[in-house]
Amino acid sequence: MTTSTRGAKAPAVLVLEDGRVFRGRAYGAVGETFGEAVFSTGMTGYQETLTDPSYHRQVVVMTAPHVGNTGVNDEDPESSRIWVSGYVVRDPARVPSNWRSRRSLDEELAAQGVVGISGIDTRALTRHLRERGAMRVGIFSGEAVAEDTALLAKVQAQPQMKGADLSAEVATKEAYVVPAIGEKRFTVAAVDLGIKGMTPHRMAERGIEVHVLPATATVEDVYAVNPDGVFFSNGPGDPATADHAVSVMQGVLERRTPLFGICFGNQILGRALGFGTYKLKYGHRGINQPVQDRTTGKVEVTAHNHGFAVDAPLDKVSETPFGRAEVSHVCLNDDVVEGLQLLDRPAFSVQYHPEAAAGPHDAAYLFDRFVSLMEGQRA
Repeated sequence: MTTSTRGAKAPAVLVLEDGRVFRGRAYGAVGETFGEAVFSTGMTGYQETLTDPSYHRQVVVMTAPHVGNTGVNDEDPESSRIWVSGYVVRDPARVPSNWRSRRSLDEELAAQGVVGISGIDTRALTRHLRERGAMRVGIFSGEAVAEDTALLAKVQAQPQMKGADLSAEVATKEAYVVPAIGEKRFTVAAVDLGIKGMTPHRMAERGIEVHVLPATATVEDVYAVNPDGVFFSNGPGDPATADHAVSVMQGVLERRTPLFGICFGNQILGRALGFGTYKLKYGHRGINQPVQDRTTGKVEVTAHNHGFAVDAPLDKVSETPFGRAEVSHVCLNDDVVEGLQLLDRPAFSVQYHPEAAAGPHDAAYLFDRFVSLMEGQRA
């Protein structure tokens, strides 16, 4: 429930489900909002973060103290709208300064009805979330904010992220095509579970015509486009609820079509192979996460946005219904599984975001690896 009025001076309060309260000033729309409180460690790229569908139903806390310096432009959104449920910053920019800027971040949040809060100690809030874990939260702003006890009851009445089935809420309703840039070399069917705009663009740059399909697409829908490869995208929610996507992926694996998944797609591959998934204490979010590609030994700095992970053994090859599988990538901060690959079929996935929007470009080679799989299959 929001109003579109900008509330730079209106009081605001952030209430966590465990009762901790932070007081500040409204940022963006004035009203109230709820979601899962998570923190992002990226110092740049807030526009891509805000428009990433994987952040659906989450309230994002920015650990960088100054946010909004470069304003908002019309070129960098990763989807057609802001998806975060709420936004938390310490020191918002008073005046944006960038030659590409069209309006301030505050104005954009207000225009899209996104309730935020500024002027709070985001370092203390981040430490609290690291110690206690991601949790439900509410942001309330306006002159008539109620007593904390009433607000806490509202927060505690909200649904948990565990068990949430959200991909169909953010995915496209109708299939569409992103044409290849230059000469067309391959056709890929991309199952949209919350896809970011830069992902099909990265494939198009490599001569791939991408058919983006709704999350409800069937195996028959996938093969109706006569694909050389199949891609499963990132997306929000609990992978334990994604039975339909798992079934479709298993159908692709049975046909031995080259397959690539990222983020939610990595968790779907894990489930399709028979592994479990689990919720991380506070997740990985930001553009500075170190990951080792075990197939090359290379360490890369990567962009992440995930609160769930695959439960697969790190140091052994596993037998699955589709042949042998192994963990291909691992996070160097906490040994979380960051990638899987099959040894007997052309399929692999990573937990992070190689499209690098926003983020470093260390992992761009993964799109080339996908191309190599399709070239090998064609040969």
